[in-house]
Amino acid sequence: MTQLSEQEIIRRDKLNQLKALGIEPYPAALFPINAYTAEIQQECAYLQAQEKVETGRFAEVVLAGRLMGTRIQGKLSFADLQDSQGRIQLSISRDDLCPSEDKSLYNTFFKKLLDIGDFIGVKGQVFRTQAGELTVL
Repeated sequence: MTQLSEQEIIRRDKLNQLKALGIEPYPAALFPINAYTAEIQQECAYLQAQEKVETGRFAEVVLAGRLMGTRIQGKLSFADLQDSQGRIQLSISRDDLCPSEDKSLYNTFFKKLLDIGDFIGVKGQVFRTQAGELTVL
């Protein structure tokens, strides 16, 4: 019998915790991708060059890729998503992710159960931060 490594044991435990929370751990069908990072960057650059952007927000997109890093800052967190064409920053607000009083989706799922390298899907609106970085909210 093959013995599992510590990392495999931890990942399997997290998988079981996701299932216990009622979260589908492999939700590929829930994320019909409509854009890739390179397309988003090109489109946003074109719109800005044509001065067709009146606000800092662009289209709504559905992306999927690997979680490459997270920066948790209280109620607002940032993450990097990498798909087959590049990387883009994600902005995750606790109150947007969990509009009700129950904040366990953010506190447990996002902050504790997601690991770097996990495949994730996101749906949100593209905007530029004050620092000018293209981000999916």
